[in-house]
Amino acid sequence: MIDWENVRGFNRDAGNVSKNWQKHGITSREAEEVMLNEPLVVGTDVIHSANEERFHALGQTDEGKRLHLTFTLRKNKTLLRIISARPMHRKERAIYDEKT
Repeated sequence: MIDWENVRGFNRDAGNVSKNWQKHGITSREAEEVMLNEPLVVGTDVIHSANEERFHALGQTDEGKRLHLTFTLRKNKTLLRIISARPMHRKERAIYDEKT
């Protein structure tokens, strides 16, 4: 799994930042808030991990927006790169509530 002690920051991708904003109205700041806030529910994305290990996260922004993130780790697993961010679906909200 993830050694959170090893993660030092974020690896930003301009393409993903603009895509998340244009498609879902999610800013990079909001996505990063989710990763820094608790509770955070994280699982492995087995289906999309052929080329690199990917993860899903369910969490909340500082303002309480519930988001689903897909992310990976870069630079010897020290930088977190958010691939996508969107509002949680109904089933994801139920999973988040159950696990937290």
